[in-house]
Amino acid sequence: MRTSKTLELAVGVFVALGLAAFLMLALKVSDITQLRDEQGYAITANFQNIGGLKVSAPVTLAGVRIGRVTGIGIDQQSYEAVVQLTIAPHYDRLPLDTSASVLTAGLLGEQYVGLEPGGSDEYLHNGGKITLTQSALVVEQLVGRFLTSKAGSDDKSKGNDKPK
Repeated sequence: MRTSKTLELAVGVFVALGLAAFLMLALKVSDITQLRDEQGYAITANFQNIGGLKVSAPVTLAGVRIGRVTGIGIDQQSYEAVVQLTIAPHYDRLPLDTSASVLTAGLLGEQYVGLEPGGSDEYLHNGGKITLTQSALVVEQLVGRFLTSKAGSDDKSKGNDKPK
């Protein structure tokens, strides 16, 4: 009887540890562990198209995560996407002419903002704006352009085969 209770207790502890490990893994993969407000300074960037960029997407510099996307909206004047970025305070020396691009992690991965520093002697500060931006590459548009250009070249080549 004593062995049965000990065995049940050991199995219960093992299952509880397994569930806790699974929960920690799920939080780490989904990056929900960053529930606290990010400290740092806020900057904005306007893009013509942000693709599937989402709030809480990483902001990277040379592949190193230096911040997060904290908001996405529309500029009522230019009808461009306005992306708010929060940059960690110890990265406070981003040149004023830094450029931002919406990039994709892997072939079908999530999108993020990649920063490329410029050469200015002045730096971005809280409330600053990145003016040099490159929009997301939308695969559907690329495929559509390829197909229409291919169809156009086929029509032209057919027209050249006719005798005069």
